[in-house]
Amino acid sequence: MEKPTPSKDQSVFLAYQRDELTEHHIYARLARTVRSPENRAILERIATDELRHSRYWESLTGQKVSPDWLQVWFYTFVGRILGITFAVKLMERGEKGAQDNYARLEGIVPDIGAIAQDEKKHEEALLAMLDEERLRYTGSIVLGLNDALVELTGALAGLTFALQNTRLIAMTGAITGIAAALSMAASEYLSTRAEGGEREPTRAAFYTGLAYIFTVLSLIFPYLVFKNYILCLASTLVVAVLIIAFFNYYISVARDLPFRQRFLEMAGLSLAVAASSFGIGVILRVVFGVEI
Repeated sequence: MEKPTPSKDQSVFLAYQRDELTEHHIYARLARTVRSPENRAILERIATDELRHSRYWESLTGQKVSPDWLQVWFYTFVGRILGITFAVKLMERGEKGAQDNYARLEGIVPDIGAIAQDEKKHEEALLAMLDEERLRYTGSIVLGLNDALVELTGALAGLTFALQNTRLIAMTGAITGIAAALSMAASEYLSTRAEGGEREPTRAAFYTGLAYIFTVLSLIFPYLVFKNYILCLASTLVVAVLIIAFFNYYISVARDLPFRQRFLEMAGLSLAVAASSFGIGVILRVVFGVEI
């Protein structure tokens, strides 16, 4: 078959060529960040395949292209910060798109079937390799985040109207939150040890406590910055929703779970508790006649 010469086909093929070259560099760099020899070997193999695909498109276009270095940097950064699993899952979504695009070229471009089959193998290999410590302890992280969001958001809402002093609210919230974090971590340790299984009790407790303390510090931060207690409460609720959104997006990508339902459920619960606690704070302030 002769090389496609229309400018439209040429621009499409150049785009595919650049995408494959970009993915080659991404997978190659991600491979260097993985400790597991098995996972590293899979990523290196996929990087090699992507380079071969890019050279195939180059044989059709007759031109050299440069990778999208912004994407290379982005996925490498995501892999280092949020874990190889999350970064690879984002890449997998691109792989699915490549399979669909290549399928439409079946019978038009030579050897496209072999490339499409490689893309399918990539998806299967990626799914098989995903075994990362932080995802094995997702349950512990969820426990810490969810408990802190629900309890501390509610506590801060109640304290906000009861005390109306931002520094005092922050101090009380920090003491309450850190004590609750230590208690929750200890409970998770005992629970995990009693369950047995593959998870280590110490690590489970660490992830639970860390998630709890991170949430506590994030929620009380507005009270250390602003003076208006209503603004502080509003900012805290925004922070809580952002934490819920980010974490649920992370889990939805890494675990292939629906985002919308989980986000609305968790956000609705936290905000409902906060609203109830705020109302309780108003009532208790009136009942006890507290003026600070």
